Amino acid sequence: MPSHPFADRPAQPPRPGSVDALITQTRRLRGDVDAVRRDTVVDDDDAQGRWQRALCDLAVHQLDDLGEHLGQLKEGLPAVPAPAPEPAAEALHQPAPETGAEAQQTRVGSAEWNLLTDEVSWSDELFLIFGRSPEAGPLSLDELGSTLFTEDQPLLTAMVTACLVDGKAIDGEFRIVRADGRVRTLHMRGEPVLDESDGCTASMWAVLRDVSDLRRSERAVRESRDSLQRQRQIAQSEHRLAVEMQEAVLPPWGGSPRFPQTAAGALDVAAHYLPSATSALIGGDWYDAMQLPDGRSLLTVGDLTGHGVTAASGMAMMLGALRGMAMAGIEPGPLMGWLNQLLETSVQPALGSAVCCSYDPARRVLSWAQAGHPAPLLFRGGRGRALQPPEGVLLGATSGTAYGQREERIEPGDVLVLHTDGLTPRSIEFGRADGPERLLALAPRFAAARSAQDCVRAVIEEFDASGRENDACVLVARVGE
Repeated sequence: MPSHPFADRPAQPPRPGSVDALITQTRRLRGDVDAVRRDTVVDDDDAQGRWQRALCDLAVHQLDDLGEHLGQLKEGLPAVPAPAPEPAAEALHQPAPETGAEAQQTRVGSAEWNLLTDEVSWSDELFLIFGRSPEAGPLSLDELGSTLFTEDQPLLTAMVTACLVDGKAIDGEFRIVRADGRVRTLHMRGEPVLDESDGCTASMWAVLRDVSDLRRSERAVRESRDSLQRQRQIAQSEHRLAVEMQEAVLPPWGGSPRFPQTAAGALDVAAHYLPSATSALIGGDWYDAMQLPDGRSLLTVGDLTGHGVTAASGMAMMLGALRGMAMAGIEPGPLMGWLNQLLETSVQPALGSAVCCSYDPARRVLSWAQAGHPAPLLFRGGRGRALQPPEGVLLGATSGTAYGQREERIEPGDVLVLHTDGLTPRSIEFGRADGPERLLALAPRFAAARSAQDCVRAVIEEFDASGRENDACVLVARVGE
């Protein structure tokens, strides 16, 4: 194709050596991105994984196009194709497949429409893009519009009119339907070619690029990103709901309450919820303390499996049932049995662990039961020990289970510590005491503490930055003199 005086003359192409370097860099980068794409494991439920894979696909398509364009830049202007001998010409001009190496080489074609002679010139690549045999000839501008989607035809008309009448450059996309029924998206860039004598538009030259795969990858990226954002919004909403539910159910103590407030030997109580150090999810941990109608005091901590709204709602159900049964005078052992039955019949199956204590200030006796839960720790005279647990399996694990109950004599100045098993990390550093031992090592600090709140602060200082994988609760009850 002869050279023409364009309205805007392009800059001189770079030296071949620099193009070769760019081609090498592009190929190397394409291989690296493709390796990342192969290593990206995509799960149907993993929106972030699908988004990452879609981004890799998009980058590969863009690098393929860049490599092809650089290759054309290195080769220079295409030569006028010579007629091919028969019958090889028929085979050469068959529509190219949509996948494989051939499809990678037919993404860009060129065309020229001469306004003075009505001649139309298409490159071989453009015939392949349109799925059209060269024997059928190239399409005129009017015929080109007939291959477009109906809603895209006004865009092409406006671009061509602006180019031929106003001398403006063409830059736009439209969709075509090939002869084989396949739909492709083409990006068209062109310029008017001016007549040397009068400066009027003599013809229009354009490059058409098949960007179907590129747009498909971009669409996949957008859809995956939108799906990921929706999942994040849902997770944030569920987290807020779980936090609000937890705050509404757990006791909002502003200070250290006393149970009962007037009797000798009353309990000074304080508690704290410690969130997970590795996750923002809310678990099913609970703590509670309340005065019962008969003068006794209830102390309890527990945990349900799971996280989020499901665990928080299950925790609210369990804690509400526990409070109601304790107010009705049911002892800790039988109370655990009823909680087990409640969890078995729940619509949302789960497992739970709990410890329930009933303290009688008149007798100074602690009656307690547990269901697969760490035993309370008793601190007295600067030393601590774990109470011997009665029999009890996890809540919801076995039907018709009987739970044992034990009694412990309590003295003035004693400190009781109840906690859930998420308080201590699963992996313990070498040379550092494990969970119960670390708590028992706080005995001197508990002995010097003036209130239950001081004891809770000591626990928080020891465990709050311990890298817990789960959230946890701790409740401290200090027996008055």
